[in-house]
Amino acid sequence: MATTLVDQSALGSQFDEKNVHNHVTKDTNEITLNGVSHNGFTAPEINSFGHSFRAYDAESERQKGVEEFYRLQHINQTYDFVKKMRENYEKLNRAEMSIWECCELLNQVVDDSDPDLDEPQIQHLLQSAEAIRKDYPNEDWLHLTALIHDLGKILLLPQFGELPQWAVVGDTFPVGCAFDEANIHHKFFKENPDIKNPAYNTKDGIYTNECGLENVMMSWGHDDYMYLVAKENGCTLPSAGLFIIRYHSFYPLHKEGAYSHLMNDEDRENLKWLHIFNKYDLYSKSKVLVDVEKVKPYYQSLIEKVAKENGCTLPSAGLFIMRYHSFYPLHKEGAYSHLMNDEDRENLKWLHIFNKYDLYSKSKVLVDVEKVKPYYQSLIEKYFPAKLKW
Repeated sequence: MATTLVDQSALGSQFDEKNVHNHVTKDTNEITLNGVSHNGFTAPEINSFGHSFRAYDAESERQKGVEEFYRLQHINQTYDFVKKMRENYEKLNRAEMSIWECCELLNQVVDDSDPDLDEPQIQHLLQSAEAIRKDYPNEDWLHLTALIHDLGKILLLPQFGELPQWAVVGDTFPVGCAFDEANIHHKFFKENPDIKNPAYNTKDGIYTNECGLENVMMSWGHDDYMYLVAKENGCTLPSAGLFIIRYHSFYPLHKEGAYSHLMNDEDRENLKWLHIFNKYDLYSKSKVLVDVEKVKPYYQSLIEKVAKENGCTLPSAGLFIMRYHSFYPLHKEGAYSHLMNDEDRENLKWLHIFNKYDLYSKSKVLVDVEKVKPYYQSLIEKYFPAKLKW
């Protein structure tokens, strides 16, 4: 899948999760980080359609479509549906590609649930990331989080299941507990089958007070999918970055304060970063498009930078073969075996297998390089960083 490997130490950030409460004010119109007030980005009062942002009651054909979207979402997003989707998609068996390749895929996606934007999603990613980059130049991890936060919308594409819009985008909410009235178009939940399950209709539902949002099943969509992709690929973004990815559409929480009884202390700290992020996620949407080719080198360098820090991910047997395949006194004659440990002895079995092909596959029958190149290129991209230090 789209590999998301980000080492915070590699990004040169001033990020400090333990002390963030000393730097962030609750008023997201004036955010203080590292002792500096950041007012560089001014939130506009109206969107590009002439309405207030997230104005779900404004009269327009697009608004009617948005309301129908939420009707379908609220009816179909049940606990069982979410569980099924997570089990299906956590296998991560649909594709392997780079972050930037995934960004370019989003040129094919338009979010029908968004009343503020009808441009391709890559523009929204870059508009958000560039606005954050301007105001927080030292917070590389936040630039990258902005770039990747919506990549899960590839679920709308055929290769990734071509899920209906209601199963990919829109505001998110917990399932397995009562649907809070802070949810937009709450009236449509009356047709959700979970309403009839007493276990799901108390404030806590199947959860416990302050259990932590990580333990809560959220409605299925691009947020949770990208969170799974990041987590299962060993992403080392700080917890605030993963929190932003999973909960940036959880407006009932970060706009209305609903469901806060499920949060633990770490969630409360990370929510402060989400409040910062949301200003740029929501208000940077514009008809003034970002020159993708102009900013691409910066984000590509950021992706490559963190990829290099994470290094080769070949299993230890692969590294063993690389280092010792010419060590014939050992793997042919058994010399020096007294220096081996248990891991060496296990890896030696693979070297014996490899040696047969290394030694005896030499032939005058040449391989068609261009024919097999795509397969080996895919393996290189799977196991190695984008660039190596030779």
